Amino acid sequence: MRSEIHALPAASAGTTRLLRSLHFGTGQSGRKAYIHAALHADEVPAMLVAQHLRQRLLALETQGLITGEVLLLPMANPVGLSQDLQGAHFGRFDAATGLNFNRAYRHLTQALIPRLELLLGQDEQLNKQLIRREALALLADWQPQTETEALKQLLQRLAMDADVVLDLHCDHQAVMHVYAGTPLEAPARELGALLGAQALLLARASGDDPFDETISRIWWELADHFAGRFPIPQACFAATVELRGETETDHALAACDAEALLAFLQRQGLIEGPPLLPLPAERCEPTPLEGVEPLTAPHAGLLVFAKAPGDWVEAGDLVAELIDPLDDTVTPLRASVSGRLFARVSRRWAGRGMRVAKVAGAQAYRSGKLLSM
Repeated sequence: MRSEIHALPAASAGTTRLLRSLHFGTGQSGRKAYIHAALHADEVPAMLVAQHLRQRLLALETQGLITGEVLLLPMANPVGLSQDLQGAHFGRFDAATGLNFNRAYRHLTQALIPRLELLLGQDEQLNKQLIRREALALLADWQPQTETEALKQLLQRLAMDADVVLDLHCDHQAVMHVYAGTPLEAPARELGALLGAQALLLARASGDDPFDETISRIWWELADHFAGRFPIPQACFAATVELRGETETDHALAACDAEALLAFLQRQGLIEGPPLLPLPAERCEPTPLEGVEPLTAPHAGLLVFAKAPGDWVEAGDLVAELIDPLDDTVTPLRASVSGRLFARVSRRWAGRGMRVAKVAGAQAYRSGKLLSM
């Protein structure tokens, strides 16, 4: 294992925040995987899974079984990790700007197209190398204006030449679920099966440029743009893995999750040896991210759930009640689609307009920005 320390530019006098990247494997196969934990810094289960990954990767490396390179960031966001506000961890948004740490990454497709016009040819593998080279050059040219922008630039640069990118998160209260690009359905189904995911949510573009999408999306967009002229592979599988709920920091669960992720890397050609896990039966069918119904509170009130994460709901089913203590109004919140209730908020007081639960419906009906804030 090789360990590297990456320093972010100081946000204020006398402060420097650091990231550590761990590099495993011989790199002989030319395949690379990138995994980071807790980009939303208050999503702690991801960091525990990363600890189990580190231990298992060390063992596999000692056995000479990692023929590719696996790059692991056990803690991806020191900025968010430091934002403790009077006992409440504020790790999802940058306190300086209010921006989500998993939004507004550099979407490179339009800038890549003119750079590639005179470079691409009929050799698909050479085209892959050229695209990665030019994408890394564009990221190197980015001049971050804030500490958080520098963090985003660093993460994108570390991941941009990877064949597999896994962004480990969790939700408030949730079952295991996975987000990926629609063109990546086949490997996403394998990953979901290995993890026991109960929702697999696919979209070509979810809006707001989250981290994983900015790494993988360029490949299908460039393939569409240059179709019939230059062969371009889908050279990167990237996904966001939601490791259940925010309090599920359990060693047994983390060990199982780490083993499932390693089994996926093995199926992607980064790890040799006997199969780490058999491929289980899928627990869900993929559904479009456009089919997710976010249940929203129409007014403020006490939130009392009638359904739990993992429950199947039919259209019209009661999911929660909202009780206004000022006038005793009780408002039922009912699903308008049938599907799996895969996540809900952990707080029990809802403000007007707050998203309180998510149901994975099978039919696309939304468009635009599909992710929560």
